[in-house]
Amino acid sequence: MSELSHLKHKLLAEQVEDQIYHYILDTPLNPGDKLPNEFALGERFGVGRSTIREAVKLLSSKGIVEVRHGSGTYVVTIVPTADPLGLRAIQDKNALAMDLVNVRLLLEPGIAEMAANQATAEDIVRLNNLCDRVERKINSGEHYIEDDIAFHTCIAECSKNTVVQQLIPIIDTAVMMFVNVTHKQLTQETITTHRMIVDAITAHDPIGARSAMTMHLTINRALIKKIYEEGISG
Repeated sequence: MSELSHLKHKLLAEQVEDQIYHYILDTPLNPGDKLPNEFALGERFGVGRSTIREAVKLLSSKGIVEVRHGSGTYVVTIVPTADPLGLRAIQDKNALAMDLVNVRLLLEPGIAEMAANQATAEDIVRLNNLCDRVERKINSGEHYIEDDIAFHTCIAECSKNTVVQQLIPIIDTAVMMFVNVTHKQLTQETITTHRMIVDAITAHDPIGARSAMTMHLTINRALIKKIYEEGISG
């Protein structure tokens, strides 16, 4: 295979990797669920089995799926296990959560504004589905952190900004840290503010999306600040 052909194959595999990931989110498939076989996926996305195999390898390297030889490919998580800044190694999780929510307040309202301007009809369907999924799991007492992360990831993807795409692992880490530190204390507030964000993006209302995201994060920050200050005084 020539260098150009190899590059084309790599780029196609990365594109199909993204398509399979969104198929997992949109179906939706949960951890433990089995993906269709290579032939079925190839038919679905219009590519050969070698491209599917390469795309699955990429998803496997991120911890999204697990290939069990003789059995098939199974979903492990819907959250990529990326930690580019090494934040998980920091010991003081309350202080880290505070720093992360401050950075989120700098970034995510603007990202939501871009999403309201750039989101396609397909993006909006996906975002609404993820919002519904978080709400359903909160109301039924199920584990929802992966879906919460996928929701914020989807907003970042809706921005269509290539630099924002690179910030997704930081946003993902921040969402996970928030839920872990707060022990899911703001579930109803999450439902309400998530819905406000989605409604604004659906209406292509950039100021509304920025305001709703700011409200969402301000509520989060208030609780993290309380936990952080109690930790210091304790």
